[in-house]
Amino acid sequence: MGEADGPVRIERVQLGVRMEKRLVKVLKGLAEFEGVTLGQLLEKIVLHSFEPAAGHEGELAASPHGKRALAAITDLKRVYGMDYDMHGFRRFDDQESARD
Repeated sequence: MGEADGPVRIERVQLGVRMEKRLVKVLKGLAEFEGVTLGQLLEKIVLHSFEPAAGHEGELAASPHGKRALAAITDLKRVYGMDYDMHGFRRFDDQESARD
């Protein structure tokens, strides 16, 4: 469905999630950089992750970030001390959750 098809009616809901603190700071900074809300940025990222890269289905997904945004992400990660990438997720050790 393309933009020429007209507006898509949506209903947004409040979502309570817990995420790694430095990652949230980077996301908030990126949302500000792109002039959108944090929710809109997350919607964009998730929707792009649902789109497979042609010929790499199940292995790669489309990225919503252009060169300027990727450079901003690199800077934001440095500023907020986010010293891991997507593979770091497997090594997360949430001490607070371990107490539950």
